[in-house]
Amino acid sequence: MIPIKDDNPTTTIPIVTIFIICINIVVFINQLLMGSSAEVFIYRFAVIPWEIIHFRDLPNLPPLYHSTIPNILTLFTSMFIHGGFLHLAGNMLYLWIFGDNVESIMGHFRFLIFYFICGLVATLCHVFIEPNSSLPLVGASGAISGVLGAYFVRFPRARVHVLIIFFFFIRIIRVSALFVLGLWFVIQVLNGFSSIGVQGGGVAWFAHIGGFVSGLILVFFFEREERLRGGLNGWWW
Repeated sequence: MIPIKDDNPTTTIPIVTIFIICINIVVFINQLLMGSSAEVFIYRFAVIPWEIIHFRDLPNLPPLYHSTIPNILTLFTSMFIHGGFLHLAGNMLYLWIFGDNVESIMGHFRFLIFYFICGLVATLCHVFIEPNSSLPLVGASGAISGVLGAYFVRFPRARVHVLIIFFFFIRIIRVSALFVLGLWFVIQVLNGFSSIGVQGGGVAWFAHIGGFVSGLILVFFFEREERLRGGLNGWWW
């Protein structure tokens, strides 16, 4: 079940959402241009849980792979790095569909701060679950999960067009955001708890869970009351 779009128009331009998408695309193109050096780039700017816990680079890591910034800052830089085209495309699709409406009720600057906080909480949840992991964590999905959580709270009745593919059955249907995002969260929880103790997993399920829950809560602190009423005051804050 792949979301395609929602029937929830806004009257404002989602400047921050577009900016975040563009930055992610530019960083990914830069990774492609690096060729074999992209792995070095990932190790330098991705989150490695062991390094966050110990405040230093992994032992026995080649010097070329050492972070060129303080390890703690990788909690933010990792949000703009992706492991492949499908990883990037999936994240940006979700952000494009659901980000504009969340940005519209918060205002540009508040939405940006909200996005980073959700991403930070999501990453720390993963670090807490996998404190000894030496695998790089990359991607915007933790922060985007926070956006989904906010959308789930504020626009549960919005209709979302989803693509259903089941063998030769292909159809686009309209369902509520409550169903789409609720099902998405249940899948994250089930996969998350079934992955505990499994080494080398490719998806940071608990980052998704932490991001979503943080979005559920933080939306109440970041939304602008006048935006909910349709006003324009304080749009930039």
